[in-house]
Amino acid sequence: MLSLLETRRSLPPKQLREPGPDKEQLEHLLTIAARVPDHGKLAPWRFIVIAENARVHLGEIAAAAFLTDNVDIDRETIEVERGRFTRAPVVVAIVSRARSHPKIPVWEQQLSAGAVAMNLLISAEAAGFSAVWLTEWCAFDRRILDALGLEPDERLAGFVYIGTPALKREERSDRARPDLSAIISYYRE
Repeated sequence: MLSLLETRRSLPPKQLREPGPDKEQLEHLLTIAARVPDHGKLAPWRFIVIAENARVHLGEIAAAAFLTDNVDIDRETIEVERGRFTRAPVVVAIVSRARSHPKIPVWEQQLSAGAVAMNLLISAEAAGFSAVWLTEWCAFDRRILDALGLEPDERLAGFVYIGTPALKREERSDRARPDLSAIISYYRE
């Protein structure tokens, strides 16, 4: 397990191929993803699975929204937006539904939603798939959020794209990681 965590690397969505997880596999991955710290057992998050033709439909909505905001945009860019959710076989929207609570801070609930997304990335890798967690503009656009059925007080923690990696783990390039000496301090008495 440590070697998976040491070598985990998100691939760009365009490098995620068929097959993606089938319904049973995806439900298993989502069950694992939901095993996160959750003070008060609030489940302050939920999943929206975007698969098959729903990916195309949501892409049409994204392209229309993008064109409305960018009327002088070229056709190629509109096509990129139209294909946004077909870049991987399965896309899972992670919805944060953190709400005011007398004992559990909203921030703690939001962190739990982030943990869900990370667990989904790791479980997908462990199952032989690859996944990438992205937000991009559409995670913050009310037209997209409305199309997905988010309530006004819900936020999108991001989209997790899942598929079969085009590259083997050892073929993937890595990016520079933080220098631990710059991000670790020790509390001293």
